[in-house]
Amino acid sequence: MALRLEEKKAVVAEVSEVAAQAHSAIASEYCGLTVADMTELRKRARDSQVYLRVVKNTLARRALEGTDYACMSEGLVGPLLLAFSLEEPGSAARVIRDFSKEHEQLKPKLVAVEGNLYGSEELERLASLPTKEQAISMLMSVMKAPVEKLARTLAEPHAKLVRTFAAVRDQKQQAA
Repeated sequence: MALRLEEKKAVVAEVSEVAAQAHSAIASEYCGLTVADMTELRKRARDSQVYLRVVKNTLARRALEGTDYACMSEGLVGPLLLAFSLEEPGSAARVIRDFSKEHEQLKPKLVAVEGNLYGSEELERLASLPTKEQAISMLMSVMKAPVEKLARTLAEPHAKLVRTFAAVRDQKQQAA
């Protein structure tokens, strides 16, 4: 079904607005996926705060102009599915990676992060980035470690003194 000019402009504006706010973008071939598979993929994407859209390549090129993802324009060839991470840089990569493991028909082609274009081999590295909660917990553990070590170090002389008294007591009880 052909889109009218107004519909095309609306699609370009919507994708452009999403691309301007996105942290990363993935373009994947989806040939061979059934409607049920695409519905499942869209559900997973919604759950992960990922914008997923099948757009004609000419409209996608126009939508990506002036955004960090303009670098993807030359690689937009064939039937492609665009996935934009809205919350975390790795969320779209995780959705595409996990779904492509179950469905070989979904093949990642382009990965873009902050204006840099990468090949599909970088998908795994992007998908392995920690989530926001994981990154915060890692930061907190790094910040907390020196304080804990200082507390243990300051408490050690007292603990050593108590262990020494206990050893002397035990020796006196054995001797008696």
